[in-house]
Amino acid sequence: MSFYRHHVFICTNQRAAGDSCCNNHGASDLLAYMKDKVKALGLAGEGQVRVNKAGCLGRCDDGPLLVIYPQETWYTFIDEQDIDEIVEKHLLAGEIVERLKL
Repeated sequence: MSFYRHHVFICTNQRAAGDSCCNNHGASDLLAYMKDKVKALGLAGEGQVRVNKAGCLGRCDDGPLLVIYPQETWYTFIDEQDIDEIVEKHLLAGEIVERLKL
């Protein structure tokens, strides 16, 4: 069994100017937003949800992106509304957000 019910990794990789990367699309700001939202909902901690930044996850052309384990579900996202939907549907309700799934 996993230490966390959901472990979220958000790519915040920054590449050289002109190269495609998740951080060019605001990934660091949305990571902070997701962490705050998870904490505010009381979901953070052992046996619950952990949100971490990650370096390059190797799918730069699909970014920005995140992956949730142990379900191995990959998502792309654009804004806070997408993050809200992932939190509410996947992390709270256990439903895959098909429109954002990679």
